[in-house]
Amino acid sequence: MSLLKIAKMGNPVLHQIAKRVDDPSSPEIKAIVSDMLETLDDSEGIGLAAPQVHIPKRVVVFFVPESGVSMSEDDEVKEELTIMVNPEIEPLTDEKELDWEACLSVPNMMGCVPRHIKIRYSWIDLSGLRQERVAAGFHARAVQHECDHLDGILYPMRMHDFRLFGYSDEVKRNQKLIKAGEAARIDGKGES
Repeated sequence: MSLLKIAKMGNPVLHQIAKRVDDPSSPEIKAIVSDMLETLDDSEGIGLAAPQVHIPKRVVVFFVPESGVSMSEDDEVKEELTIMVNPEIEPLTDEKELDWEACLSVPNMMGCVPRHIKIRYSWIDLSGLRQERVAAGFHARAVQHECDHLDGILYPMRMHDFRLFGYSDEVKRNQKLIKAGEAARIDGKGES
C-alpha cells in the first residue's frame, strides 16, 4: 500500500471521463483500491474517486459519518466503508437541496451545491457482484459528489451562486452572515 498524490482543481485528469473497469476483481483494481483507502485515511476525507489520484477509472471509496460532516473522534460511522466499481446513480425525485460541500481536490474551499435529495445507486463490488442502495440526505449528497468525479465534474461546476463559494475558514467564521444573506435573497430583499 502507498499514499497517492491527490490531484487539485486545474489538473486536466479531473476533467476526463473515467473509463469503465472490465474486471473489478483483478489484482490491479484491488491494488488501486488499497492505495485509495490508505490515501483516504491519511487525508481525513470521507470519499475519494480514482480520478482524484490520477487514475482515470470508475472506482470510488467512501463512508458516511453519523454527523453527516467530516469525521471526528466523536462521530460514529453511519454508512460503512463502501468500495464502488462502475457506479450508476438514478435520482428518485426531481427535488434538490442546496447544502455546503468541500473536496480534497479543491482544498480549503467550500461551496453551496444543489443535489438530488434521494437517489438509488448501484455498483459492482470487488467480488464482481452487483450491489444497490437507496440514499437520502448527506449520504445521497456524498455519493453524487464522488460519482461526479468519474464524469470530470468538480462541485463548483454544479454551483449556481458563487457568492456561496469561499475559503472554508471564512465561510465557517461568517456562517451567520451568509445565512442572513441567503434568507434575504430568498425573500427578494437581497436582489440588486
